[in-house]
Amino acid sequence: MDADGSRTDAGGFRKGRKAAALVVLPFVALGVGNLLLILQWGLDPLWGFLLLPPILFVSVIGWIAIRGGFAENRTGEGDYEGGV
Repeated sequence: MDADGSRTDAGGFRKGRKAAALVVLPFVALGVGNLLLILQWGLDPLWGFLLLPPILFVSVIGWIAIRGGFAENRTGEGDYEGGV
């Protein structure tokens, strides 16, 4: 724990690799599941090679964002009370 009470590791990251992987894993599973479903429908396997890189790229970007703390609120305490 840091002095401000937030959890960081030696590299200064707020969340660990395991926590980031657990958050991103359902999205990877959905992407690969959709890919397998499309291939079972009888489309050319070339579509698998075309669809897999964007799924993995977005998943890696999400992992980096969660691991690095980019996905957290960085604006501090706002004055928004939740009203319309």
